[in-house]
Amino acid sequence: MPKAIQDLYPENLAHCYGCGKNNPQGLHLKTYLVDNETIAHFTPDSKYTAIPGSVYGGLVASLLDCHGTGSAAAFICQTEGIPFELPIPVRCVTASLKVDFKAMTPMGAELELKGHLKKMVGRKVWVDMTLSANGEICATAEMLAIRLKE
Repeated sequence: MPKAIQDLYPENLAHCYGCGKNNPQGLHLKTYLVDNETIAHFTPDSKYTAIPGSVYGGLVASLLDCHGTGSAAAFICQTEGIPFELPIPVRCVTASLKVDFKAMTPMGAELELKGHLKKMVGRKVWVDMTLSANGEICATAEMLAIRLKE
């Protein structure tokens, strides 16, 4: 299994609530680059309930946010030939995130997030994403991520 992009962030940039390895209370989302797409998995527990049986939409957006910035960093590394070794010199932040909720996200199911590179221009990276449960797309998202200056 390849390394998760978030595990390769420099220590001083690994505190994000959603994906930071250095945040003990965080979600610890892990994004993996597989061929030309990114994949992450997360199983929410009952504290993330919106209405009985469904996941709170804010969590869905948070997962897509962290998966998107991780995907952007992974796609930059892939495009520029940067090795997936600790620490990678790439970290991205969200400039824009548009989430469309397509169906209720069921509680207790493993969620699968996928990301695809739409385009890259300078420090800007556009990523298209889906969040699915049990094979059904529950949300789609479009992100504009910005690469931090080194």
